[in-house]
Amino acid sequence: MLNFKILTTSGNARSGIIKLNNFFVKTPIFMPVGTYGSVKAISPLELIEMKYNIILNNSFHLWMRPGLDVISKFGGLHKFINWNRLILTDSGGFQVFSLSKRNKITEKGIYFFSPINGDKLFLSPEISMKIQKILNSDIVMQLDECTPYKIYNRILSENEVENSMKMSLRWAQRSKEEFYKINNKNSLFCIVQGGMFKNLRDESLEKLKEIGFDGFAIGGLSVGEPKKKMIKILQYIGPKLPIDKPHYLMGAGTPEDIIMAVSNGIDMFDCIIPTRNARNGLLFTNFGNIKIKNARYKFDKNPLDYSCNCYTCKNFSRSYLHYLHRKGEILGSRLNTIHNLYYYFQLMRKIRLSINNNIFEKFVKDFCE
Repeated sequence: MLNFKILTTSGNARSGIIKLNNFFVKTPIFMPVGTYGSVKAISPLELIEMKYNIILNNSFHLWMRPGLDVISKFGGLHKFINWNRLILTDSGGFQVFSLSKRNKITEKGIYFFSPINGDKLFLSPEISMKIQKILNSDIVMQLDECTPYKIYNRILSENEVENSMKMSLRWAQRSKEEFYKINNKNSLFCIVQGGMFKNLRDESLEKLKEIGFDGFAIGGLSVGEPKKKMIKILQYIGPKLPIDKPHYLMGAGTPEDIIMAVSNGIDMFDCIIPTRNARNGLLFTNFGNIKIKNARYKFDKNPLDYSCNCYTCKNFSRSYLHYLHRKGEILGSRLNTIHNLYYYFQLMRKIRLSINNNIFEKFVKDFCE
């Protein structure tokens, strides 16, 4: 069972610790994304050496391939991917909704065609819970309808968003009932929806609190809305989440977004940005971003970041990383990924320290400068 304790606060920012299945995770925390059961271009051992204790896997894609029949033979994801720390899996709903031209949403669930072979498939709250039970996820996400900001370049009306949010509430209730019916001993998080409408966010949150969950996530942000609208909603609903539960912002993950979200009470993050950007040659440093493909780095003997102690920065020059990227060498993607994920872990560590020392506002100011 998940145990969450807040250690220190600085304004709305919280430093805490999650204890779950014999592991401890200090929050705020970033979770590397391993969509298909692996974090791209990096090994589990390297993640452990960086001190990551939790990753995110995608239940939809693992359901499609390799399939539940394979994963069940290993007793779950942990042994299949050789990761003996914590795993959070999303419900699969977002991936199905992204197949908007290939799905049909009903009260029962979602009918859709497999993107792999075209088979007719069905996903419901009950099936999502059964999938995640087989995966043996430490943290399970409810099935929700991820409300988009736009459909075919048309912004959704309040009535459309309300209908979507209420569907998610009914599915949240069914997710919880099935979670306990199948005797899952892990933890279940809900997802607050409501689009850009504060009243709908309030209604979603209040009903989810009545149902009761181990953690509260905010969904339906970073789905195409203007950044100002995202910030406005996060500033409104983040501080309202239950104080004694972990708060998780789904899918938003630039360093700037993370710091802004932490200042509004968020504890957990996931995003493909650090790993995808690494493979595309965009690297985060304590002195600004570096596009390593740029010609200016061809003869640069400096490390990416003098203040960084990752394997990449301690052993290789910008010139060599530039060469690897321009040649398309696999090693370039690996070294870049090692650096970006190390940067993210250290960013979260610095955030926690600043909250613990009650200097978070100063940290934010220094970071922005």
